[in-house]
Order: sequence, then C-alpha cells, then structure tokens
Amino acid sequence: MFEVSVEETFAAAHQLREYKGKCENLHGHNYRVRISVAAEELDRTGLVVDFVELKRQMRAIIERLDHTFLNETPPFDVLNPSAENLAKHFYDEMSPAFKTGRARISSVKIWETDTSTATYRPSEDVTEPRA
Repeated sequence: MFEVSVEETFAAAHQLREYKGKCENLHGHNYRVRISVAAEELDRTGLVVDFVELKRQMRAIIERLDHTFLNETPPFDVLNPSAENLAKHFYDEMSPAFKTGRARISSVKIWETDTSTATYRPSEDVTEPRA
C-alpha cells in the first residue's frame, strides 16, 4: 500500500454548541489539515496522486473556511464546528474526486492546536478489534 499526504493551514473562529466549558465561548484556532491518499498500485508515472491536484482541491475548501466564523459558514451553521466534524467535512468534500479511481482518501487529520488533533478515516479503513 502506498500513501501520500499534503498539509495546509487556515485560521478560523468558532463556538462549540452544547458544550459546557471554555470552548463554548467565541475563540479561534490556527488549524492544520493533513489529507492522506492511499493506493495499492502507482499510476503510469509512478504516483499515488498528483500533489498539485490534491493541494488544489484542499485549498478550494480552505478558501471557504479561512478567516471565517465557522458557526455562520455552511455546513457548520447547523453542524457543530468541532475538529472531528471539520475532518469529516474535508473528507466529504474531497472524496467524490476519488470515487472512480484506484486511489482513495485514507484519512483526514485536523490539528486544532499543536498538541490536539482529530482524525477521520472512512469506515472501510477501520479495523475491528479482535475478540
């Protein structure tokens, strides 16, 4: 299995709904996003996916989120803007580009701080614990 990743950053503010603590107050983060793409085999040029195209897709999503109040930005005007939901949002937005190809998004990791991350992996990549 081959896997490649790209990372980008953006800044945004949010308030966690129905959260009892400091994070229910308006605050911001300098988020970092890592998109990882996996494939069993490389293409004819020896790539899993073109980094340039992967970054282009990621930046299109970031452009809609950067320097916004996430709570007023779809889908987070309805969905709680947690790091977990942000990771799933990036996956949902980017995965259609990989539906018919040999490569697939294997994970999306969001850093909310230098020491706190949330990762989304599609269910087919989750291994069940052994009994």
